[in-house]
Amino acid sequence: MILLTTSRRPTRRIRTFCRDLARSIPNVVRINRGKLNLDGICERALEFNADRVVIVDRWRGGPGKIEFFQTGTEGLIPASPPMCIADIRLQREFEGTKAKPIQSLTITTPIEKNPQVTNIAEFLSNFLNIPMSSMDEAVLSYSATMHISLNASRRTQITFMLLPETVEVGPCVILSHVVWETEDEVSHRCTPKFSV
Repeated sequence: MILLTTSRRPTRRIRTFCRDLARSIPNVVRINRGKLNLDGICERALEFNADRVVIVDRWRGGPGKIEFFQTGTEGLIPASPPMCIADIRLQREFEGTKAKPIQSLTITTPIEKNPQVTNIAEFLSNFLNIPMSSMDEAVLSYSATMHISLNASRRTQITFMLLPETVEVGPCVILSHVVWETEDEVSHRCTPKFSV
């Protein structure tokens, strides 16, 4: 189980985005953050038997960063990498689609392999416990896909599509960059300062 919440003082758009994510990703429970600190979030996660936590942080009134944590006896343990958001599109912004909970989800990527896309897909597959499939396998076995690809601006895009029609229903997240960290070096970080 995964607990999904926001930073303190979320905007309406961030709340809607979190509702969209909770509707799109199986085994996610969404809570309102309120005045909870990180230890309080960890306690709430344990109440729901959630061993993982996702926090959507704000920047300039909109979603700015997605952070991933494991729950532990000493609190929340960061799970690299944080994902910095360039833009989002909510489910209600996709014309002609009706949002409904997704029952079975897989992660797909384009046939042409790209290391950036592959790394993000593998991380999300492991963290969210969602299998990766080819598009052909996905159409036969799943009701939806979280499709990870590069958009026209060469930024990583994560979007949800219903199968077998491959109709994009959202939400859609365009990443500005991902903070991959190693013990010896840290790649560039999100430039804005966030308050978790």
